[in-house]
Amino acid sequence: MRTAIGGDAPTSWPTDFVQPGYKPMDSDEKGLWAIMEHAEIEMKTSRFLVRDGEVNNYIHGIICRLSEQYCSDERSYVLRTPYFNASMAPNGMMQVWTGLLLRCRDEAQVAAILGHETGHYLRRHTLERWRDVRSKSSFSAFLGLGLAAAGVGYLGPAADLALVASIYAFSRDQEREADEIGLRLMAKAGYAPSAVPEVWDQLLAEFKGSTAARDTSVLFATHPLPEERLATLNKRADELGGNSGERGKDAFRTKLASIRPMLVADELALRQYGRSEIIFDGLLADASDDGLLWYAKGEIYRLRNGEGDADRALSAYARALRSGNAPAEVHRSIMLVELRVGAQERAKEAYNAYAKLRPDAPDLEMLHTLLP
Repeated sequence: MRTAIGGDAPTSWPTDFVQPGYKPMDSDEKGLWAIMEHAEIEMKTSRFLVRDGEVNNYIHGIICRLSEQYCSDERSYVLRTPYFNASMAPNGMMQVWTGLLLRCRDEAQVAAILGHETGHYLRRHTLERWRDVRSKSSFSAFLGLGLAAAGVGYLGPAADLALVASIYAFSRDQEREADEIGLRLMAKAGYAPSAVPEVWDQLLAEFKGSTAARDTSVLFATHPLPEERLATLNKRADELGGNSGERGKDAFRTKLASIRPMLVADELALRQYGRSEIIFDGLLADASDDGLLWYAKGEIYRLRNGEGDADRALSAYARALRSGNAPAEVHRSIMLVELRVGAQERAKEAYNAYAKLRPDAPDLEMLHTLLP
């Protein structure tokens, strides 16, 4: 394995890194770039592309902060896909899925993942993988499925996911290199290196606690993370400064405020209630006064509608209202639960509260027909 970056706070890049402004020279690398450029063109017109300018500028700013020498070579795209993943192509195209943004708790955690993917880019790991699979039967899948998925967003069934995993899986040495580079990029940029093992630990807890996550986790399909690797990340993060750097919690919440309701709604739309509960509980542990997250927990129980879920939903909605920053839709959901349990007067009160807060809501007339 090559040395990633010399020194704890590097001022120059090793010669085996892609150099700023690099263009491919070999025919096979040119071919890979051509495929990636075609995928990028498709991505720009994808219906899953998040076009919020503030969000995109914010994410691109994090990438440039991690690798400022390469800022002019890098483009980033936020894709509306409710799974945790990010990847960076050899031509500098970074894609970030919205499921990543939902799960991260601050800017440093986002930087932890983007730094790791930047490590793969700097060491041209995808090119190494490309050359490794060219002569194999999976080559056509690499072209057709693996790269087309980058511009489309949602992945298909588990069989397709397994194929993508086999194509994109980096070697252990490549993963270790990306880990080391990412940690050093974090420290150099002034972020808290402890965010790296922290965010992986959160994902590992989600993976272990949810059967559904095991079937759909693109990240763990392509980035295996056994406990011993997590221990190594913790050790290296401590050596590079631990939690002494910036976390960026306020900036993270402010910059993503416009899309947070969408992130929550997309997670709920998957109907993977056990996994969603793990995610929202983890986020609430760090932000117990977040009305949107308490509303989201209530929605899990309302939609699941199992034994005792009506009471759980109403309790979560009450916590949302006490926070003082709950979305107006919490009253609509209270109405629906109260109707389900036969509490008609409380359902009317909830409807009136919703109508007062959202007099232009498109579903008001339909909801009114549900009242006795």
